[in-house]
Amino acid sequence: MQLSKTFAVVAGAAAMLLTPAPALAAGSADAENIRKLDIMLMVTSLRCRMGAHDFQPHYRKFSAAHLPTLNTAARDLEAGLTRKHGARGAKRALDRMSVGMANQYGKGHPWLECSELKEITSELAASRDPSHLKLAASELLAAAPMNGGRFAAR
Repeated sequence: MQLSKTFAVVAGAAAMLLTPAPALAAGSADAENIRKLDIMLMVTSLRCRMGAHDFQPHYRKFSAAHLPTLNTAARDLEAGLTRKHGARGAKRALDRMSVGMANQYGKGHPWLECSELKEITSELAASRDPSHLKLAASELLAAAPMNGGRFAAR
């Protein structure tokens, strides 16, 4: 059963990366989701670092490969929060979001194991298409697997 779940997740991730994706929108919801995806991968990579499925090197490659997109998302998110809350309020909102994400994933991902996160992070690191981050964020940040554990990006 576990092997089939892993296969479904990995196959879905591969399909997601090979499927043409819509252009990355500059909306604040997309920026927030991309920032949350980055935080989730960072926190879970720290959690998994002592086991057989340490994916910190994969996370570093992911972060380096998508640095421009991650930085743009962070700037867009902060700009939107600044317009809404002012500079001080934006800083507090960003801190709350980061701490909330760290707390949410500090005990692990709700439905993905370290081995699955390692494979997905590796696939995302190999992709240079920023629109894949938007799709990955919408699916990986969900409280439960979408489409029975298969990624929907087709």
